[in-house]
Amino acid sequence: MGYSVAVAGNSDVGCVRSNNEDNFGFDTRYGIFVVCDGMGGQAAGEVASKLSVDAVLEYFRRAGPGHHYKQIGDRFDGLSARANALASAIQLANQAVHQAATEKAGQAGMGSTIVAVLADGAFFSVGHVGDSRIYLIRDGAIQQLTNDHSLVMEQVRLGMITLAEARTSQMQNVIVRALGTEPSVQPDLDDLVAAPGDVLVLCSDGLTRHVSDDAILEAVMSTPDVEQACNRLVQAARDGGGEDNITCLLLRFEEQPWYKKMLNSVAAGGSPKWQNSF
Repeated sequence: MGYSVAVAGNSDVGCVRSNNEDNFGFDTRYGIFVVCDGMGGQAAGEVASKLSVDAVLEYFRRAGPGHHYKQIGDRFDGLSARANALASAIQLANQAVHQAATEKAGQAGMGSTIVAVLADGAFFSVGHVGDSRIYLIRDGAIQQLTNDHSLVMEQVRLGMITLAEARTSQMQNVIVRALGTEPSVQPDLDDLVAAPGDVLVLCSDGLTRHVSDDAILEAVMSTPDVEQACNRLVQAARDGGGEDNITCLLLRFEEQPWYKKMLNSVAAGGSPKWQNSF
């Protein structure tokens, strides 16, 4: 058995803001999926998030199907080549935002969060900077795979405030790590293995501010179609107040017989042979 991924994404300006500073993108040819939430106000935040998404996708497109990854920044020992490639792509995004912020006065101080998944068959790596999140839904349970790089969650980890207090804190928007604010950045990374039926939820904080983990789980479990589930989650955030931009990207891992994968390759113009990537 091989694996395929069903994917759907949606981004909404919300009910309060006049422009959308979130961006998302994916390329199933290379198994890369990314969500970014820009910061900096008006056009600057939107520029930062788009630069970040574009830089990550371009990194993997340049690497091509042969996985000729260029190392950018430090290599992370104990992690796969896949996770290190994701780290390099995130460093490239950081450089793009930082350079743009220093070159144009109107974009000074802009930045972006990022959550990204790089998948190859049943194996996938996750990387993130900031307070956008990745959730794993498996066997009727939901697990947050990322730790928010925010002031309130740092306070929670240090035992200074409770999680309930963090959810109502006026400091929720204070990010302690982001793309573009420094010449280099330290992403959090992890390697995981998917099981059939697993769903990954990549989202900006505009979703998680209004939709609880349990509500995310219920929406995904009760709506097998990823596009419908994604739209349902965005609408739930709008119904909850929609105070921020809302972005959601859903991935569902599905088993695929080897012969179906071969036929898909032939239909796409490829050679009739086994392919390890999407």
